[in-house]
Amino acid sequence: MSPGVDLIIQARVGSSRLPRKSLMDLSGAPLVGRILERVKRCREVDKIVLAIPDTEENIPLRKIGEEYKVKVFEGSENDLVERYIEAAKREHTKHICRLPADNATPEPSEIDRMIRHHLSLKKRGFSSNLSEIKGSGYPDGIGVEIFDFELLCAARERYCDPARREHVHLNFYNYDNGLATDEEWCPISTIECPKEFRRPDLVLDVNTESQYLFMKDLYEYLYPKNANFTIVDIIDWYDNIYSIGD
Repeated sequence: MSPGVDLIIQARVGSSRLPRKSLMDLSGAPLVGRILERVKRCREVDKIVLAIPDTEENIPLRKIGEEYKVKVFEGSENDLVERYIEAAKREHTKHICRLPADNATPEPSEIDRMIRHHLSLKKRGFSSNLSEIKGSGYPDGIGVEIFDFELLCAARERYCDPARREHVHLNFYNYDNGLATDEEWCPISTIECPKEFRRPDLVLDVNTESQYLFMKDLYEYLYPKNANFTIVDIIDWYDNIYSIGD
């Protein structure tokens, strides 16, 4: 375990594309609960924090965090940069691991690999295997982003436009166009995805109704067989059962 490395998971009930998705059922538990269940297997994480808006409608998320025995922080709903900074400040976090609560199948071993990589860098900036970056080959949704607390504070002072305050990664890197915001200021780093699950075509986010139904099918098939199913199991199911069924 690396002191000061905290996994902060952002979640809210009021998602614009798929409202209440964090509470939607996946094989008998809410989506955010399944995420917490998986990331508690990470070995390089010091603390897990569920960072939610401080509004009445998000009380169910607070109760889920308490049920799964993780720390809960309540802060700004739309200013995610501020929510992360205040959560990290309360926990004395040195290295922030960011995970959105629409990534329902985080892979603990790959989160651990990313943490070790980030901490090994001589000049640390923004490190990610959350999705494919620089040809890494990662599926979308099994990894994590990592950046130091001081860097996020610097980004708050450097950028003030609403899009960057609502989407933390845009302060450092844009996944849509593959461009760094300023790589001289903030180097972008990743690791190569292992060959056995090098599948950048696979999207494991839950942002729409169809993506939720896909994830629901995935969990209903895999979870009863093995609660600790891995990305290799997901790919086997996707290639040999789900796709054939379509």
